[in-house]
Parts: sequence; C-alpha cells; structure tokens
Amino acid sequence: MATPPTNQETEDQIDDKPMPLLDHLIELRTRLIYSMLAFMIAFAVCYYFSKQIYSFLAQPLADILHEKTGQERRMIFTALTEAFFTYLKVAMFGAAFISFPITVTQLWLFVAPGLYRSEKKALLPFLMATPVLFLLGASLAYYVIFPMAWRFFLSFEIPAGEGGLPILLEAKVSEYLGLVMKLIFAFGIAFQLPVGLTLLARVGIIGSAGLKKYRRYSYVGMFIVAAILTPPDIISQLGLAVPLIALYELSVVMAKWVEPKPVEDADSA
Repeated sequence: MATPPTNQETEDQIDDKPMPLLDHLIELRTRLIYSMLAFMIAFAVCYYFSKQIYSFLAQPLADILHEKTGQERRMIFTALTEAFFTYLKVAMFGAAFISFPITVTQLWLFVAPGLYRSEKKALLPFLMATPVLFLLGASLAYYVIFPMAWRFFLSFEIPAGEGGLPILLEAKVSEYLGLVMKLIFAFGIAFQLPVGLTLLARVGIIGSAGLKKYRRYSYVGMFIVAAILTPPDIISQLGLAVPLIALYELSVVMAKWVEPKPVEDADSA
C-alpha cells in the first residue's frame, strides 16, 4: 500500500504538466523569438544613438586628454569602413547589454515550469543577482579602472617642446572600442564569481571548507586570470584581481550559508 505524501513532498512539487517533445520545442522557439526581438529592438535603438554611446565610452579618455593638455584631442580611423563597423559594434554591444535581462527572463520562463518549487526558490536569487553583479563589474571598470589605466598609458607621451620628436596618442576608434568592450565584459563576467561558487555550493558540488582549503591557489589563479583578461599594466590587473579576491571571500560566506547540512546535523535538528 502506497504511503501518502508528506506535507513537504506536497509543497515541493513541479507546477508543470507533462508536455510532448514537440510542444517543448515550440515553447523554446517562442522564447528564442522573444529574445531575438528584444535584441533587435535594442540594436535599432542603440544604433540610432551609437555616436552618443561611443562618446560615453570614450569620455574617460577624453577627460584625461583634456586635463593633460587643456586642448581638445581627436580619435582617428584609417580604413574607409572602420567608423561604420565600429558603430555597428557599439550598437551590438549596447543591445546585448540592454537585452540581457530579457533574455535571462525568457530562459527562466522556459526552464522554471520543469523545476520543483524548492529549486525555483534556490535559483531565483542567483538569477536576479547575475545582471546586478555584471553591472557592478562594468561600473567598476568604467569609473575606476579606465581613468587610472588611461593615465598610466598616457604618461608615456612626449609633448612638443620637450626636445626630440613628440610622441602623442591618436587612438583608433575600433581599437579603443575593442579594448573598452574587452575590459567591461571581463569585469562583468568576473563579477559572476559569487553566483557560480554559491550555486555550486547550493547543489553540493563544492563546500565552504574546500573553498577555504584551496584559498591560496585560488588567489594565484585570480591574478593569472586578471593578467590574461586585462592589458599588460599592473593597474588593470590589480583592479580586477583585488575585487575577485573580495568576491571569493564573499563566496566562502555565502557557500557556508547555503550548502546542504551534514546528515548528522539534519537528524539532530
């Protein structure tokens, strides 16, 4: 005789009904269409404002150049199509940034019906924290790292009147945009570290004790990652490695909080 389900089993149920494979594929297609529509609309808007977006991304460099010389400086492009493709990249960059929360929401709406209620409660905070942490990482790169790094690189200029040939920066629009996008994405993705480690701890793959045990090796790995993702200057590397270390320590605390309790502790509770 089958035993009736307990209250916990009744509460922790899947809210979805069984669906044929074809219906799942149709649902997936619908979510992908919504995500693509959001990206395309965001791309059209961002392309319309691509010059303003590029000016915003170039503002840290423009401010430092103006502060350094007191004069307006310029950026150049050396290929006929370079400026056009740069604005396309700007629009794609902005569209990906803006439509990311919508894409994640559509992914959640597709996956959530197949999850238990307890799994939804466990995953939803991580889903909400992902864009917030990405924005924090991007903001750190733009408002803190860019000014310090650009000042460091511009310190190698030799102005006219100091003897010899002057060495002045004339940045290419495409190269500058590539560097800026690389740093923003590097910091944004790196700031997902607490989400990844805490989620792994939540499902029991890793634990806070293991994170503490391999802390020294993790620190070395973070400096290696920072050296790979950032330009070859100590300011950018420290600017990424130090926040990663802080986020790692935060992940240890979060892992301790969410990791499954040992069996003996659960039995004694």
